[in-house]
Amino acid sequence: MEDKSSRRPLKVRSSTYAQRVAKWLSNKNITPNTISLLSVLFAACSAICLVLLPLSSGPLIWLLPLLAATCIQFRLLCNLFDGMVAMEGGKSTASGELFNDMPDRFADAFVIVAVGYGLPQFSYAVDIAWCAAILAIMTAYVRTLATSTGAPANFCGPMAKQHRMALLTFACIFTAIEPLFWQQGAVLYTSLLIISVGSFITVCKRAILAYQYLEDKHDV
Repeated sequence: MEDKSSRRPLKVRSSTYAQRVAKWLSNKNITPNTISLLSVLFAACSAICLVLLPLSSGPLIWLLPLLAATCIQFRLLCNLFDGMVAMEGGKSTASGELFNDMPDRFADAFVIVAVGYGLPQFSYAVDIAWCAAILAIMTAYVRTLATSTGAPANFCGPMAKQHRMALLTFACIFTAIEPLFWQQGAVLYTSLLIISVGSFITVCKRAILAYQYLEDKHDV
């Protein structure tokens, strides 16, 4: 599904649990591309939960953010297992790189933008969410552009995909109990600001590292 040199370094791939699940999936009639597309479905489910948050009452006030957090994690599991099934399971396809990258961009946008629309009580939440989503996509664009020009794939942060999704997962979990302390949504709103700033720094950092590598390579 993806070239090994461009794989995001993840320690969890070597865990017994991940290896067993990847092996089980590899033995089923499931392609890595299908798993990649499933990640978008889970992201969309998370987005729906977040958008419905302002309309919720009763148990849904805490249930929706927990479901959103769960779907985010399932999205990440899809991102893990599509590559493992492709590479370790020997089911890579010619179009694997396309499916490996494009669904991620939609998944990022769905979740991040949905946070903004789920916070109507906060000024400029939607604008900040769109800004955060664009910058998140830019982190991947800079990485892909750099590799296309001969630089190595760079997955550095401080706000790479796993960092963004971890932040939003914890924000969703805390949102479930947030009304006990203050206005619900403050943590999610703060997470949008952090993602925006962190993604901007990540874009700049990856671009600078790619520039330095290419210039050094040219001078050799």
